[in-house]
Amino acid sequence: MEPMSTNGQHRRDSYATITRGLNWDSIPMRLFQKAKKLGTWDPMAIDLSADREAWRGFEPLAMDSALRNLALFQAGEEGVTLDLLPLIMNVAKRGWIEDEIYLTSFLWEEAKHCEFFRHWLDEVAGGPKDLEQYITPSYRTLFYEELPAALGALANDDSNAALVRAAVTYNMIIEGVLAETGYYGFRKSMELDTPQGHLHGLLEGVTLIARDESRHIRYGVYLIDRLVAEEPPLWDVMENRMRELLPLAMGVVTEFYEAYEEGSLDEYGLPMEEVAAFSATQFDKRMKVLERDRGKKLAEIEAATVTDIEAEEAEPAAV
Repeated sequence: MEPMSTNGQHRRDSYATITRGLNWDSIPMRLFQKAKKLGTWDPMAIDLSADREAWRGFEPLAMDSALRNLALFQAGEEGVTLDLLPLIMNVAKRGWIEDEIYLTSFLWEEAKHCEFFRHWLDEVAGGPKDLEQYITPSYRTLFYEELPAALGALANDDSNAALVRAAVTYNMIIEGVLAETGYYGFRKSMELDTPQGHLHGLLEGVTLIARDESRHIRYGVYLIDRLVAEEPPLWDVMENRMRELLPLAMGVVTEFYEAYEEGSLDEYGLPMEEVAAFSATQFDKRMKVLERDRGKKLAEIEAATVTDIEAEEAEPAAV
């Protein structure tokens, strides 16, 4: 129930949990149960001793590319931690208590992700250093301008269109394309019998972070589905925002490689063509779900999303 205003003071006229209760079968509450079980890991408890030993054996190129990747993750995790609150406040104003309950875990998890990468950099890579040199133009536009603008707009704009633009920016592009691509790159490089293959603590942390963010992405896609079902013209808002941001996301990938001699990162398991193709695949996966659910009623969307969640639960955990 949205707060009411009397003489400049906010008040409420009721609370959903004492009138109708909670919708335990809703997508947000299902995801909240998963977050409570899977999202309570402690970044400070991950053993980094093997990483410190392996880091000493890194060649300059491998070290530089790893620091570049870590800098992008560190800035990104700080960005979403700082910018996320208006999304939670927007949902709260709508009286969507189940959504707000689940979104409390978003901020907690993003804060832990920020903590993990900084802890790793401090404990393994030698402490604070200026990593700003690794921030490229497309990354700067996406994370320093588009992300805070899209999420910040929710503080004053209660429209469904603003919420769709924010979900596309945060869940679809930043998490669904860029973060997923970064995890893929980490895993590929860590499969090798080289020093980077012995970053066991980093691999453990990245695996746990990816698991958290898979829930974030699932919610974001459901949120867009839900809003489009309520207001079908928002499909065009979603597509327009995708067209605006996808070139920036792909630009982040290509600009990463432009800093190095062509093909020089192949030996570390990171061929540019393979990584770029993975990025495009991640985008296609999210779009296929949105296209599948377009024109469906909310109950049908929720049933399809539950099936998706159950299918994910049946898959072996990523390692």
